[in-house]
Amino acid sequence: MPADAAPDAGNPVDSFGARVQRARLRAGKTRTYVADVMGHSAEWVKAVEKDRIAMPGLPKLLRLAHVLGVEDLTDLTGDHRITAATYTKAEHAALPVLKQALTRYRLARPEQAPESAEVLEARLRQAWRAWHAPGGHRTAVAALLPDLLDDSQRSARLLEGAERRRALVVLAQTYHLAQLFLSFQPVPDLVMLTGDRAMTVAQEADSPRAIAAAAWYVNHVHRDAGEAAEARVDLAEEACVLLADPEDTEHIARRGLLHLAVALSYAKTGQAGDAWRYWDKADAAARQLGDDYAHPWLIFGRGVVDGYAITMHNDLVQPRKALEVADSLNLAAIPSATRRSFHLIETARAHGLLDEGAASVGYLAKAFEESPETMRYNVHARSVLPALARSGPRTMREDAAVLARELGVPA
Repeated sequence: MPADAAPDAGNPVDSFGARVQRARLRAGKTRTYVADVMGHSAEWVKAVEKDRIAMPGLPKLLRLAHVLGVEDLTDLTGDHRITAATYTKAEHAALPVLKQALTRYRLARPEQAPESAEVLEARLRQAWRAWHAPGGHRTAVAALLPDLLDDSQRSARLLEGAERRRALVVLAQTYHLAQLFLSFQPVPDLVMLTGDRAMTVAQEADSPRAIAAAAWYVNHVHRDAGEAAEARVDLAEEACVLLADPEDTEHIARRGLLHLAVALSYAKTGQAGDAWRYWDKADAAARQLGDDYAHPWLIFGRGVVDGYAITMHNDLVQPRKALEVADSLNLAAIPSATRRSFHLIETARAHGLLDEGAASVGYLAKAFEESPETMRYNVHARSVLPALARSGPRTMREDAAVLARELGVPA
């Protein structure tokens, strides 16, 4: 029996982790083998088996069952209820409208004159402010995107020269916003579509800055789809080469953002050395820009670099280190309610890895207060709150149940 295969006597025999461990031992597979196939580290597998990580979402659960040779999913889940509302991604009421805007084609030459690039840029800034503002940011952006898509597409088709290139840059960013709206909803084909269109338009604009931003979002498409090993690390590195000016603020910020993208991808696959090597590069960019700097819509800066370190430690199953970062994180330095909420959720995830349910619920409540729609579409929050409502610390179960109901998942 491999050294890492010894049964964990501390786990309840009917827990999800114990069932995973029992299935792995029965299959004669090591944690290292399972980790390699699943695209995680051996520490991740150990954390699952010790119940420091909650039962994963359905796609990953099915993949784990396949790796372990389990045909009946209840061999792993036991009495845990797997409900569609828990594992199905939330769907925004405006999704059909945006889907129509993305999939219709206006081929006839319109009689209406094209919007100027200057006007489009002003409307785009308004949309980015809405995305990062407190409250219902998805709802606010959904009201702006269809018209902005139509008008920027028309202008990019009808304008010429430098004005056309400016319109194309606006169109690329509009696709970024559409991708953000669509993310964590049950439309992976549209998420991929927006990422690909943004990159195509950015290249047509011949704008290194736009290409770099598109590379950041393409990286997210692959990583959030569970394809961390294929999260276009190569694309991020190639885009960095285009940002050659060592003194240009935009170049520095976007290079730092791309280095952060690579760091997150490596952390997702358990490659700690490479992950922190690239995080150091992002950190150097943030230090060069100064503690008070934050990009107006990409939000790259000191706060985001530190905030994503929490995520990296979590993905590397280092929750205590994640909480050390969280304790010193200055949320006020992040001028985005959506990002602040995300980093609070990641802090809750670190507490969950340590089986500190009360603290986890507390941080999830703070995240909901910061940005309700960020919570509503967060896969981690949706998956852990029902369990916390059922079997978390007794004093916090009702709080967890209330949050679960707010997210539309059964408690």
